[in-house]
Amino acid sequence: MTTTNCTLGIDISKQKFDVALLRGNKLKHKKFTNNLKGHESLIIWLQQQNARGIHACMEATGIYGEALAEFLYDAGFPISIVNPGRIKGFAQSEQLRTKTDKVDAGVIARFCAALEPDLWQPQPREIRQLRELVRRLEALNGMHQQETNRLEAADGFIAEQLQDHIDYLNTEIKKVKKLARQHIDNHPELKYRKTLLESIPGIGEATINVILSEFGTITQFKNAKALAAFIGVAPKIRQSGTSLRGRGAMSKMGRSALRKAFFMPALVALRYNPILIELKIRLTRSGKSKMAIVGAAMRKLVHIIYGVLKNGVPFDEKFA
Repeated sequence: MTTTNCTLGIDISKQKFDVALLRGNKLKHKKFTNNLKGHESLIIWLQQQNARGIHACMEATGIYGEALAEFLYDAGFPISIVNPGRIKGFAQSEQLRTKTDKVDAGVIARFCAALEPDLWQPQPREIRQLRELVRRLEALNGMHQQETNRLEAADGFIAEQLQDHIDYLNTEIKKVKKLARQHIDNHPELKYRKTLLESIPGIGEATINVILSEFGTITQFKNAKALAAFIGVAPKIRQSGTSLRGRGAMSKMGRSALRKAFFMPALVALRYNPILIELKIRLTRSGKSKMAIVGAAMRKLVHIIYGVLKNGVPFDEKFA
């Protein structure tokens, strides 16, 4: 919580961001390019507005807002980054019929003023550096898959070109993987957490890198349920009296890239992790579908990861 005179709602996208400065009941809007020059222009504009005690707020939209959030934090602004689902619910409560970037920025500013969300702070530098390596690796793997798909339908000169590019990508992927391992080994705390995560059946190197780079400190989450909600694997219950009863499907309100990172580990863990094997048997007997079981396995895996990192002890089947 923080004492503020005004709030700054930020609606962010890849190329630009809209802001709404709420002071009293009045809103002032402005649009900036989403780069360092735009970030600096925002500070100048806020100074021109003679704004004091600003609490900034934005949605958790992945990579597009991270640089701006870190810039504002370094500049001394209290800032909150909240789940988009909370903003959407607040907008519905206002019964808004118009949805534009400008309107959304105003909604975020009013949400911030009304609910005073918890303040955000960036991860330690070594985690942010690891995140850059992990995301670079994800991009390279994506390009590799695209080129491999194209190669299947190509021939002649184009096939040779594609194969050369694939060979290059293979080399780069190996380089980035090696850099990520060296980075973790060079930072004792990261190396220690990696050792803890390696004790969990079903968790491999790629998933460990994602975990360490996205939420390795685990301190920003009050409990495992909060972490599951952040990733978007928490269940969503649909029930109203006796007329509406729905299965607890995955909420998918978190970051899709993180959910994707847990899908394959959950499948592996359902085969080799004794806790998840027991979960699969129990849910199969109760008639759950295969995808419902995978979703439950993803949630259980998140809870196990949280427990291992929070308590600082390797995975123990009996303890889990």
